[in-house]
Amino acid sequence: YMNVPYDLSNVLFVCTANTTDTIPEPLLNRMEVIQFPGYTPVEKAAIARKHLLPKAMKSMGIKSQNLKVTDDAIRRIIEDYTAEAGVRGLKKELSTLCRFAAVKLVKGEQKSITVSAKRIEEFLGKNRMHHERVHDERVPGVVTGLAWTQAGGEILFIETALTRGSGGVQITGQLGDVMQESAQIAITLAKSLYPEEAAKLKDSDLHIHVPSGAVPKDGPSAGITLVTALASLLTGKCVNPRLAMTGEISLRGGVMPIGGLPEKLMAAQRAGVRKVLIPWENREDLEDVAEEVKQELEIIPVKRIEEVLKIALDS
Repeated sequence: YMNVPYDLSNVLFVCTANTTDTIPEPLLNRMEVIQFPGYTPVEKAAIARKHLLPKAMKSMGIKSQNLKVTDDAIRRIIEDYTAEAGVRGLKKELSTLCRFAAVKLVKGEQKSITVSAKRIEEFLGKNRMHHERVHDERVPGVVTGLAWTQAGGEILFIETALTRGSGGVQITGQLGDVMQESAQIAITLAKSLYPEEAAKLKDSDLHIHVPSGAVPKDGPSAGITLVTALASLLTGKCVNPRLAMTGEISLRGGVMPIGGLPEKLMAAQRAGVRKVLIPWENREDLEDVAEEVKQELEIIPVKRIEEVLKIALDS
């Protein structure tokens, strides 16, 4: 800056961010926010096949007859080596693969290389990402929820347990203030819905935990999952682990809308979930969900916590 006055009144600034949470509020209020949903795995595979892989091969001087990467290999890179809404990490992994292949070709170890899903570790090393997947084991007090992160959607498990005590409550898993408040609302709501079963809480300590403990978590969208986990614990009824849910809960039992629905449903499909409960007011967001995701999931919009519990505890 040369200390010369500039007229910036007609300048358009274009900014990008993975999340608006880290943008200062005064600056965010002066911005026009345009939301772009993340790519689905099918879209990422098509982008990799048509654009990223040919460019990476060209930059390494590899001809198409010398290197072939199977569709299964590309899908494995997407699932096990990247965690993102876009394709920047996928581009880097494909470039790494091509560099490794180029060295083999130059050394004369092979004249042509075919990279299958089984050979990915040979080129890229061990898996870098370990996405949660549902388990078929049914345990009272454990329910599958859905979360949104900067890298896309993930499933999470709400775990609850009772031990002998005097009515204490312990909440662990690095939960933020909003999520801890959701847990308190869930406890109050579960007590009001199951007054007889909740009597045992007087002589017990309640523990609520959300793995993974080293990852900070926050937001209100686990509200109905917390209530369902507590209801399952108090009644002793197990919830099908292939049933997932997301939605904020009110103290009156209403299911309120949440954000990041397309990414959450993609995570549910990837993790092996079969049925998902979403807030009634998020029905319009289903238009932004990829067809291949909707075809594999039974999506049920709900308005009240009573609907959630009827579906979950009878599943």
